[in-house]
Amino acid sequence: LSCLSSYIYRKLMPSNEQLLNQARNLDENALTEIYDTYNLELYKYAYRILGDQMQAEDCVSETFNRFLNALHKGKGPKDNIRAYLYRIAHNWITDQFKSKSNKTIQIDIEQFSSKEKLPEIQVHDNLSLERVRLAMKNLTPDQRQVIALKFFEGWNSKEISNIMEKPIGAIKSLQYRAISAMKKLISQQIKEV
Repeated sequence: LSCLSSYIYRKLMPSNEQLLNQARNLDENALTEIYDTYNLELYKYAYRILGDQMQAEDCVSETFNRFLNALHKGKGPKDNIRAYLYRIAHNWITDQFKSKSNKTIQIDIEQFSSKEKLPEIQVHDNLSLERVRLAMKNLTPDQRQVIALKFFEGWNSKEISNIMEKPIGAIKSLQYRAISAMKKLISQQIKEV
């Protein structure tokens, strides 16, 4: 039954290409569908990186505002709506880090912790997340985006490659360098304790 409903849904929903063509014509239904499809996903992405509900909401709002402005100017995505929206969100988040004097990266601890854990395990987990947060603030924006999409969002290298418009090899290299840098920074933090 779920296969049938999935099949019907795919037949009723316009393809990415059709949706994009309709959006370029500023079709209200297409724009609404794009918003409904990507709004929550972009919010979760922004919230996981920023750790602040208001900033995540601002990010989503600004992402769609920039998307609409690009469409009004006859610009916008060439073929992948999702990738285009994530690039806008990433750029907005990067601007937020540049504009802050204290570039703290928030990670949603609730997402990674369990209520059933012993207090000493929760303290250890929180300390580990704080170390990750501090290490991430020292990454380049591209490295930070790869880590966020790969480990927080669960995307594969091909999806990240499409979003960032970089070859898969470059994505893997960014991920490797980011993890290496984070390992070094975290081990320094541990030695200082």
